[in-house]
Amino acid sequence: MTRTVYVNGEYLPEGEAKVSIFDRGFLFADAVYEVTSVLDGKLIDFDGHAVRLERSLKELDMASPCSKEELLEIHRKLVELNGIEEGLVYLQVTRGSDGDRDFVFPSADTPPSLVLFTQNKPGLADSPAAQKGAKVISIDDIRWGRRDIKTVQLLYPSMGKMMAKKAGCDDAWLVEDGYVTEGTSNNAYYVKNGKIVTRPLSNDILHGITRAAVLRLAAEAQMEIEERLFTIEEAKEADEAFTTSASAFVMPVVEIDGVQLGDGTPGPIAKRLREIYLEESRKKAV
Repeated sequence: MTRTVYVNGEYLPEGEAKVSIFDRGFLFADAVYEVTSVLDGKLIDFDGHAVRLERSLKELDMASPCSKEELLEIHRKLVELNGIEEGLVYLQVTRGSDGDRDFVFPSADTPPSLVLFTQNKPGLADSPAAQKGAKVISIDDIRWGRRDIKTVQLLYPSMGKMMAKKAGCDDAWLVEDGYVTEGTSNNAYYVKNGKIVTRPLSNDILHGITRAAVLRLAAEAQMEIEERLFTIEEAKEADEAFTTSASAFVMPVVEIDGVQLGDGTPGPIAKRLREIYLEESRKKAV
């Protein structure tokens, strides 16, 4: 089946989709994005993603291409047209193009580009990877300083994924000034003596939508949470660890830099948080 995508007001077969070669998303990575999961044909945490998108656009002085209501309609139509029961909807907004390349932003009346596409991911909720747990390595964090803005500047995180793959692992945790910031595409946590430890929000990490939901659910479940800086050495001594993201929900971590955590299987807190996150998210899905 040919996938239907959305490009600047049109629903098109993916083979017919086009943007200008002068689009600033292509030339300068001058663009932001969001990823919304789909379970049972419905969108997970859509409001949170829409709010964060607006914040990213505002931080970059970029125009919003449409209202939240219009964005929801586009998401729902793409899910329907592509028959997505479990999967993802990717959205990207760029500063657009005024027909040439220039470091200076185009005039304010230049329309932004809006592109959305779906990915069909059967078994997203019952992921074998989550049942096995992930192995991670640590690498230096050399990204730009505004990681709170969800831009498409993803080259170094992609390189980090490849470093992990080369090492026979699944992902990498980024370390700056001796402290873990986050994973390449997720927020990072460890658990020691029943306490969940994660880095506090700042410009240094992405303000994860799944992070916010999971921490709220953990608090409601009477779990102890501490938001503070932590080192990779602390994480290696943990009883268990995990990451959160829109595309993987709660992913247990069973090894860090070759050091096995616990008995080398997903820990009870990570498994419980994944369970309650999926349960609650499905109830509130749109």
